[in-house]
Amino acid sequence: MANKVDVRLGEPTLVRPAEETKKGFYFLSNLDQNVAQQIRTVYFYKSAFRGNEDAAQVMKDSLSKVLVHYYPMAGRLAINSQGKLIVDCTQEGVVFVEAEANSVIEDLGDFTNPHLHTLGNLVYDIPAATNMLQIPPLLIQVTKFKCGGFVLGVNVNHCMVDGLSAMQFMKAWGETARGLDLSVSPVVDRTILTARNPPIIEFPHHEFDEIEDVSNTAKLYEEEEILYSSFCFDPHKLDLLKKKGTEDGAVNKCSTFEALTGFVWRARSEALRMHPNQQTKLLFAVDGRSRFVPSIAEGYFGNAVVLSNAVCKVGELLHNPLSFTVGLVDKGIHMVTDSYMRSAIDYFEAKRTRPSLAATLVITTWTRLPFQTADFGWGNPFFFGPVSLPGKEVILFLSHQTKCINVLLALPASAMKRTVNYNCKNITVVGDVEYSPFVGWIEESLSLFALLHSISLIKLRDLSYFELSGIISSS
Repeated sequence: MANKVDVRLGEPTLVRPAEETKKGFYFLSNLDQNVAQQIRTVYFYKSAFRGNEDAAQVMKDSLSKVLVHYYPMAGRLAINSQGKLIVDCTQEGVVFVEAEANSVIEDLGDFTNPHLHTLGNLVYDIPAATNMLQIPPLLIQVTKFKCGGFVLGVNVNHCMVDGLSAMQFMKAWGETARGLDLSVSPVVDRTILTARNPPIIEFPHHEFDEIEDVSNTAKLYEEEEILYSSFCFDPHKLDLLKKKGTEDGAVNKCSTFEALTGFVWRARSEALRMHPNQQTKLLFAVDGRSRFVPSIAEGYFGNAVVLSNAVCKVGELLHNPLSFTVGLVDKGIHMVTDSYMRSAIDYFEAKRTRPSLAATLVITTWTRLPFQTADFGWGNPFFFGPVSLPGKEVILFLSHQTKCINVLLALPASAMKRTVNYNCKNITVVGDVEYSPFVGWIEESLSLFALLHSISLIKLRDLSYFELSGIISSS
């Protein structure tokens, strides 16, 4: 876990567009409405050829220029007469804060395992805000460290951007800082994703279904400390998962995402001791840019992802081979067509409800986000990641080193922290470890684990678990 460092904040200022921009109310689609929450990320920079003395000024000047193209970011969120979020393009500007840390970046320790308590002071928040309307769409903090490096903290409302739009904005900001023309012109008109009138709901949308929490997992999250951990899957381990997902012939092939998603869905369900008859729901985002007809133009600025889903009983997850879960994920991906996405947009228009998260796991993957394009003149960021997970139901996939995936998760202490003292295949795990029971696949999986030569079996509440130290390495 990262260490908390002392940070001295300067006075917040407002960075306005360098030129006059369009005023008035800016439409947000139903795909934007669905995900309205703050997302906090950090970008770490350190160059052997350039110090951080002018970092804040460079960032501020270039931000002013790029806001001419991305003018909605300089506005303020509001509610229209239909009760929906819009942006009032007031040109008030982005909140910008300069900060200094009385330490070097290395003092942060392991910042690849995020936590709001440790990285939160690198991203600015409005202290007295009680609702999102009191928070500007974008807040920026530049924190300089004594080693010459700096951290760019970005706090943005998800209703403004999805992952690809956020990276597009960051790339454009970086290009502007380096005196370059924008490589991609933003398409800011979101009305192409307007709901049909009248709405046409052609498909069931189980992502909105309310599920009864018969396992009472909500009580665990309310009463226990929530622990955060990250686990690294290298290419070899990912290949093993993919082979496991296809070995019984039920599915011919599976992607890395399908195998890993199926695996963690099963693991989390058992770690939380969900009842076998508990209905459980998986939600994950599918990029719709190429799936809409016609496809969305390059440079589209806004949310163009749709939540897909899979629903089954926990007993089905745990007592079927991994291919069963992989098949559910694959079906969820392939059902996202133009018709399905239009139906989802219309569903929100008619029902005005957000997806229910009871007994639900939300998988968010950032593995393909080109964060390295956020170059402001100090080279690529040597680290990019979230400040914390956006919710207790969320598991986040992040790129780590070359072709590795970091899985970030939060679990109640009883499911995360165990004393392990077991010796198997010359691998000994002893002591009090921060540990997420990425659970073994009962009897049918033992052959795979034997191949890995590193199984740590523990006993918890009369249930057997396997710490997959051969598939997962804790970081």
